[in-house]
Amino acid sequence: MRRLYLQIYLTIVGSLVLVVITAGLLWHFMAGVPPFGQPFEIAGEVLAELVPAADAPLAQQQQVIDRWARRLGADLALYGRANEPLAAAGQRLPAPSRGTGGWQRTPVGPAVSIHLPDGRWLVARLPLQRRPSAFVLAVFLGAIALVVALGAFPVVRRLTGRLERLQDGVVSLGAGDLRSRVKIEGRDEVARLAQSFNQAATRIESLVDGHKILLAHASHELRTPLARIRLGLELVEAAPERKLELQRNIAELDRLVDEILLASRLDATEQLEVREEIDLAALAAEECARYDDCSVEGKAVMVSGDPMLLRRMIRNLVENAQLHGKPPIEVSVGDQNGQAVLNVSDGGPVIAEEVRERLFSTFYRVPGTSGAKGSGLGLALVRQIARRHAGDVTYNPERGSCFTVVLPQSQRAAAAD
Repeated sequence: MRRLYLQIYLTIVGSLVLVVITAGLLWHFMAGVPPFGQPFEIAGEVLAELVPAADAPLAQQQQVIDRWARRLGADLALYGRANEPLAAAGQRLPAPSRGTGGWQRTPVGPAVSIHLPDGRWLVARLPLQRRPSAFVLAVFLGAIALVVALGAFPVVRRLTGRLERLQDGVVSLGAGDLRSRVKIEGRDEVARLAQSFNQAATRIESLVDGHKILLAHASHELRTPLARIRLGLELVEAAPERKLELQRNIAELDRLVDEILLASRLDATEQLEVREEIDLAALAAEECARYDDCSVEGKAVMVSGDPMLLRRMIRNLVENAQLHGKPPIEVSVGDQNGQAVLNVSDGGPVIAEEVRERLFSTFYRVPGTSGAKGSGLGLALVRQIARRHAGDVTYNPERGSCFTVVLPQSQRAAAAD
């Protein structure tokens, strides 16, 4: 298995080695190629006026070379056309090895050979008495940084790209896509993390599927005895009041089973299984017609969603007002800022501020209200359904005891407006 830290370390080391090799190659070729071209020829023309002629006595030529070596603090050597030594000062410099002037290597360091017009050669080595300027040093360090950055970027980008893809998989799984998996790339810690994520996602999907199957079987097993109890109740001789109470208890238990199953199904899925264009006002009017002391007003507002879920949302709000509020119950539907707005209010007291945040929690009942009425799932389902439709529900104390649902209007209705 390749260790992640080794990859990063070897990348840095390799980049530095590349810098050293590149610098060595540049030094080698720059020292062997005349970089100045014509300026060397001009220098030869100038120096020809400063040194004696080619037919001058050797002593005179030596005297001039000594004088310039002292003035420049340099090593100088003068060679003839056949590379025979004519004069020299300072450390010994070899004859030029090429037919043109330029930089050359010598045992005492780099030197420059200049071809004079009369065929002679002047070889000079100036001592480095000054440090490189700050600008040259900055350029050199910048070049090293650039080479290291270019060498490390592909590997680092590959690693971060894999981490980004892993993050996308985690976000997708968290959003409810239980089939989300990531591609396993490489054999390092990131690959092992991706493999662990895939195994965990597979396990979660298996558990959720088992949960769904369990709920499906539980709903069947619960409803079957409920049906038998209901049938047996019809055959039992009992007081009408007693039978009515038992029927209400059975209906409440049946409704609780439905709400638990619906809440579980909404928890397990993020996408709507059915999506239709629905008139929210008409749907509210149909649902509110089933209740006494419930009035509806407003205008037609089109939304896109599951009609069964939206109907359940309205029903839960109205039933919550019946159980925990006071008549009359007023339902209004309208639009505001391009969104559909549903208000369900009643004449009950305003809920205390300290418990409003928990109104939509599962199995929560407001203390001091109507005893044990309700299952504590109604408002939690309302919020789940609203959020599945890209909306939300809030408690609106400014309108009294009122719940407000905001849903996006359908695209067709928005385009018509």
